[in-house]
Parts: sequence; structure tokens; C-alpha cells
Amino acid sequence: MTLAPYAADPYRSRGRFHATPSAETRGPRDEFQRDRDRIIHSISFRRLRHKTQVFVAPDGDHYRVRLTHSIEVAQIGRTIARALGLNEDLTEALCLGHDLGHPPFGHAGETALDRALTATGGFDHNAHTLRLLTHIEAPYPAHPGLNLSWETLEGLAKHNGPLAKPSWAMAEIDAAWSLDLDSWPSLEAQVAALADDIAYDNHDIDDGVRAGLLTIDQVRQDPLVASNWDRARARYPDVAEHRLLGELVREQIGAMVNDLIAESRRRLAEAAPGSVEDVRAAGRALIGFSDEMAAREKALTRFMYANLYHHPQQLAIAELSGRVVAALADAYLNDPSLLPDGWRESLPAENPARARHVGDFIAGMTDRYALSRYRELIGPIEIGDAF
Repeated sequence: MTLAPYAADPYRSRGRFHATPSAETRGPRDEFQRDRDRIIHSISFRRLRHKTQVFVAPDGDHYRVRLTHSIEVAQIGRTIARALGLNEDLTEALCLGHDLGHPPFGHAGETALDRALTATGGFDHNAHTLRLLTHIEAPYPAHPGLNLSWETLEGLAKHNGPLAKPSWAMAEIDAAWSLDLDSWPSLEAQVAALADDIAYDNHDIDDGVRAGLLTIDQVRQDPLVASNWDRARARYPDVAEHRLLGELVREQIGAMVNDLIAESRRRLAEAAPGSVEDVRAAGRALIGFSDEMAAREKALTRFMYANLYHHPQQLAIAELSGRVVAALADAYLNDPSLLPDGWRESLPAENPARARHVGDFIAGMTDRYALSRYRELIGPIEIGDAF
């Protein structure tokens, strides 16, 4: 398809930090397609299959994990990008890579790791995504990192908007290769951020109801859900309630995607950017929901926090999983000889680099690996959602 003038163009990329001889290009792919493929083939991407989305180490095969969530975000993102004439491959790369930096146990694990590393700058999963992709992943013999294009790194760094106060990790990366952190990112990055919201807003309803932590009557108390439930019920008046859950989720996603596309077209027509640089200089988001849908989406998010994310069972598991990460951090920071061979051999001599190296190791753990290391180093523990 023909790209809009304000779409990111792989043939006008700002390039890669490490020069790549043209003879090393494998296959007929452009820069953003190569980025997407490098993310998919990375160790960090594979680890997402055993990292928490909502439920910790779920026994059931039907619940989402970070990997399936990222794939669903990419599907939504590509649909939006295609409708707006944006670059689908860059959008997909950003959607697939946006959660790579999450430590084990989701936000509970991040909070615990951030506290453990307070004296050396803390921990932020978004900055850690960039650290993984530029420093820790090392599949190439000539340089560290995946050597992604500037546009992909920029989009991952600021998909939620400009960064006025970057963390130490983000500032370190930006100092090596400026990502223009004070400007708005590409439209593809803005799409990826909202595709993420649309995915977890609605798929978490699906998982919450399946797990028995939410009921259909309960979720229908939210006005946005109620209106979409009524449409689904009108379409299938004789179907049992539990059979309508999937239709509700599809109706919700469709309503939010359609609103986003319509509002984004309006904003783009109003701002009339002639290039991706005009987008970065716009001073505001050009991809977004209408005011009405934005208010409804925020209300839905509040509902989900009150009824699912802060459900007593979820809070109890979050507290326990946070203790696992805190205990592991304490053990490795106090005795780095416990680190595996490769990590121990590359351990920096002094802080803050020494503590941050330990943080890198813990952040890369999957839920199950973190539990196995806890049992090995500290003692027995049982944790998980036996759904």
C-alpha cells in the first residue's frame, strides 16, 4: 500500500548505531521489517511466554501471558496503521517489543526491583527494554545489542510521549545516540501505545471472567461495557451469557479501534503534517480517542483496577511475588558469587554498574525461573493462580 506522507519511511531511516555492510543484509527486507524480525528472534521475546500479564504463572493454558498479549497488541496496531496509511512493519515491531523489559511477576516484580535498586537509580521496565535491545542481547559477533534502527528505538523509548525526566538507563542510551526524548514520537509509536491500551482493557476482561474474579453482571456495570453488551445481546438474543463473552470483547475492541481511527483522521486533517518530522514537532499527540471515548476508557481502567487488578486474591499474590523478587535481589546484591557463570564473570567491580548488572539478571528472569532460584537459594514457596 502507499504510505501517507507523515508515515515513517524505512528508506529514509536515520540508520543504525553500528554500521552494517550491505553484503550482510539477508533477504529482501527493509529496515523496519528487519527490526521486527530481530525482535521476534530475540531471547527476550521468547521469555515473554513465561512472564506475567495479569495472572502469575497460570496453570490454565487459556490465559494470556506477556507473549500472547504482545501478539494481540501487534494485530490491533497493524489494523490501525493500515487504516491510517502508516508503516505497518514499524508499528508491528513496536507492538511486539514494547513489553520486553518487564521483570518477572509484572508490575509487582517491577516495584520490588525498583525498590531494591533505589540507591543505584532504580528500575523502569520501559528503559530496560531499550537496555536489552542496545546492550544485553548479544546475538551478533561484532557488537552488543540487536542494532535496531533509530526509529524503532525512538518509538520504544517514547511511545507514551516525550520524556522530560528519563531514568538513568534511558539517559545513558540517549547520551550514546540521541533519541530526541523531548519530542513526540512517530505516529506508528503513538498507535502502538494505544493498541496496547485497547488490548489489555478488553482481553483482561476476558481473562478475569474466565478466572472467576469477575462476573458478566459485574463488568456490565461499566457504561462502555454495558453499551457493547447490549449490542452483542441484540445480535444474539437467544445465546447463553457465557457464549457472549467473546462477542463482547470483539465489540469492545471494534468500538475503540473505530473511534481511534476516526479521531486520528480528524487530528491529522487539522494538523496537516507533511512529514514524520512535522509529527515529531506537532507538540501534541495526533493519534488518540475522541473525548467521549477517552473518558469511557479511563472509567473502564478504573473499574478494572478496582475489581480485577486490586482484587484481594490478586493483591495477595502480588505481595508474595514482590517478596520473591526482593529476596532474590537481596541475595544477589549481597553475594554476587551466586550469579551464574556468565553473569558472574562479567560483573563490574564497582557500583552503580555492579548493582545494575544484578538488576539486569533478575529482570531477565521468567516467573518460573525466579521461583526456581528462590527455592534453590532461600526456601520453599508456592505461588500461582490455580485456575
